[in-house]
Amino acid sequence: MKNKLIATVYLLTLSAFASFSSTNGQTISPQLANDRIRLVWAKTARGFEGKQIQVKKGDRWLTVGTPSGENTLLYTAEKPSDKPDTTFKDLTGAVFPSEKYHYQQVQWAESTNPVSLNKAGQAIHFFPQKAEQTSKNNLVFRQETDVATIVTEWTLDPKFASDIIVKQTITPKKAGYFSLATPTLATVTEQNLAWATVPGYFQGNKLQPNFALAYAYGHGIPTLPVIYRERCASTLSPMITTKNGVTLAVIPEPGLARDPWANDKITQIDWNIGLSHMNRKAQLSPTLYYPVLGEPKSALKSGESISYTFRYSLTDGDWFKALNHAVYDIYQFKQSLALRQSKQSLIDRIEKMHHYLTDPKTSLWNIEEFEGKKIGAQSYLGGVVGSNKDAMKNSDYGAMWMLANATKDPLLTQNVLPYAENFKLAQQETGNSFFKGAPEGQYYLAKSKKFVEEWGEVVEPIGLTYYTMLDIGNMLLFETANTELKERLRFGADRLLTWQKPDGSWAVAYDRHTEKEIFKDILDVRPTFYGLIVAYRILQEPKYLAAARKGADWFLKNAIATGSYLGVCGDARYAPDFATGQSAQALLDLYDLTKDARYKAAAIIAAKVYTTSIYTHPIASHKAKTVNGTPREDWEISQSGLSFEHGGIFGSATRNGPIQLCSHAGLFIRMYGLTKEPIFADMARAGAIGRDAFVDPKTSVASYYWQTMNRGAGPYPHHAWWQIGWLTDYLMAEAELRSAGKVTFPRGFVTPKVGPHQTYGFKAGTIYGQPATLLIQEGLVQPDSPVIDYMLAQSADQKKLYVVLQNNRAQPTKSKLVLNPTVLKKSIAGAKWLPTNQTVSADALSIELPGFGQSVLEIDLQ
Repeated sequence: MKNKLIATVYLLTLSAFASFSSTNGQTISPQLANDRIRLVWAKTARGFEGKQIQVKKGDRWLTVGTPSGENTLLYTAEKPSDKPDTTFKDLTGAVFPSEKYHYQQVQWAESTNPVSLNKAGQAIHFFPQKAEQTSKNNLVFRQETDVATIVTEWTLDPKFASDIIVKQTITPKKAGYFSLATPTLATVTEQNLAWATVPGYFQGNKLQPNFALAYAYGHGIPTLPVIYRERCASTLSPMITTKNGVTLAVIPEPGLARDPWANDKITQIDWNIGLSHMNRKAQLSPTLYYPVLGEPKSALKSGESISYTFRYSLTDGDWFKALNHAVYDIYQFKQSLALRQSKQSLIDRIEKMHHYLTDPKTSLWNIEEFEGKKIGAQSYLGGVVGSNKDAMKNSDYGAMWMLANATKDPLLTQNVLPYAENFKLAQQETGNSFFKGAPEGQYYLAKSKKFVEEWGEVVEPIGLTYYTMLDIGNMLLFETANTELKERLRFGADRLLTWQKPDGSWAVAYDRHTEKEIFKDILDVRPTFYGLIVAYRILQEPKYLAAARKGADWFLKNAIATGSYLGVCGDARYAPDFATGQSAQALLDLYDLTKDARYKAAAIIAAKVYTTSIYTHPIASHKAKTVNGTPREDWEISQSGLSFEHGGIFGSATRNGPIQLCSHAGLFIRMYGLTKEPIFADMARAGAIGRDAFVDPKTSVASYYWQTMNRGAGPYPHHAWWQIGWLTDYLMAEAELRSAGKVTFPRGFVTPKVGPHQTYGFKAGTIYGQPATLLIQEGLVQPDSPVIDYMLAQSADQKKLYVVLQNNRAQPTKSKLVLNPTVLKKSIAGAKWLPTNQTVSADALSIELPGFGQSVLEIDLQ
């Protein structure tokens, strides 16, 4: 009797696995459903296929693509080759990329090997033959193949109703290399495509037949089912939004991807998972691959099981809503931000870098004779074509003039600014040539006595915008009567007008010798039009604003609408970079001038896209690690919250990780003020605070690339100016946001190249209705906590001092303040808090601020 009962149970289990037969003989379809999503499968001759996938949006149920349910297993007995066997050409027919770009050769080769192109191994496609509905919220599929058994368990997430958690287990029947693809939940046709993205690699709304343009630049969606590495995937979630307004995403379980510094050394290039916008058959469907074929975890013996977990997320909204879900709900970005605790305040870093930059030895400041003038700049020891370790460069002219004006330091006003201005004047071509008004190059080679561009003899219209218009424009904000600078600005503006094409665009670059347009395989989807915004603000001629709008209108159609952006680093062949964030600020500034709502809307779109240049993984923690012999907690060196220089398949982030130049921080705070989207404020703060592990304790200069940790400026001493610029912009943006606009200062122009931070200090601002000018004075205010930052301002008669105090952490903070007015040769007559006007004793100052809170102290001086 017992054996008969066991046999009956066994037969019933087999029946459930095979057909879902009910008591009346009808087939029951396995399904998962709640009040947000519906997934239904049906048994066919091929196996269990997807029949229905729906998401509830409002009071309507919407279909998500075309249901599939097909599974894919990749297998090969031998390890696949890591050498590329395919070449690709750009739109001009030239092999891409050329040998000239040796920085990109390694990345391009590994990104076009058979595994990366998703053509390695045998692809075993199947619909599961067995299924078991273990409960209304759980079902299990099982498949036997010649090489392995695959079991896939699907469970409705009890916490997030739009998610399905899936666990796949593979048990090999023979030795070899195995890779599981996430089952194809649904496919999306190009006609039904609204947006697709693998964050950090590309975004767009249409397929791009030219592979190099799609794969290297993200100008359109690759038509090949390429597999992207996690090292430049900013958020681990390939996703597709359909035209009916729902988004299908796949998200790996936290901890599945590589940790870039797992224990005591860099592990940045480890490859644990692959991400794609397509399945192996090149159908649009977000897909993960685990393990990656040929990588260590993919080598399995017979019977050696391996499992992994991921989730499908079906969002009743666009890609940005889906991104927020992955960032906050799955990868716990808010909790990661809460771990950040600064050991040095940001204003202290600014004050210490002031010393660094006024010491010619530490800042590598040089003064050279050039055509009868003394020109000054800092040594640049990075890669420049033709350099013999004699390249010189200045970076952030706005920050130079701002710091000099706010400190009144003669070491800057007398020893730096005059020679930096001469450098700028010498850098510009003034003869009546095709290049009149443009810079001869970013860099000066002292031994050769000539200006050169970063990566070849080219002249870029955006280089003119940067090194003529922005630099001179920022100087003119402080030197309003400088007629020579105004003339030079006009030279540049008129050249931009001459070079502007009838449709409003510009060339990427011109050959210096032939004067012919080059880089015809890519469009100049960069904010080149910004130079004409500068011209209009300074020179007030309507023709410049009209041309800026014409350029911006072209940009809206060709960049904003399509998700196509271009970078500004010549040595990276213009891989998309921080210029994307700069585009958002450029459009905001144009909106401020015109009040055309299109520009504000476009700025928000560009800023949302730029959130995909910010790492949101791995989840930061207190895990103990070691960095160059120094004990660190994981959150101290976490990539989460940091931005790329350039990501994508051949950006610097593939090897070096993100950068510490968070030029976007101020923009993101402004964007939060505009949109109330928390991700902007959280990303700004995560990048700005608690990054002491990357700051050189001797100079307070942060390293550039993440992988160098705290080795300081290294070959890039001029980066300190950019750091002063973005830190100031961030603190000023926070002051305006936290005071609800009661503390506000006029913003100048963005800085060249590295992003959207802007200049301050050229004109008085207002603090609770009172005019005040920016002041930087070391030793005047001393909080006893490094998480307390401050900005200073003073009235025109210097009888009132304003201290804008900020708590730069998520937790409430108490702090005592010591004031030392003797550094101003003054004494304190009284003090009060604004806006309450509550008086306080200057001898016993203390504050208690909520997380990311702010208070303003007004001090009467005598």
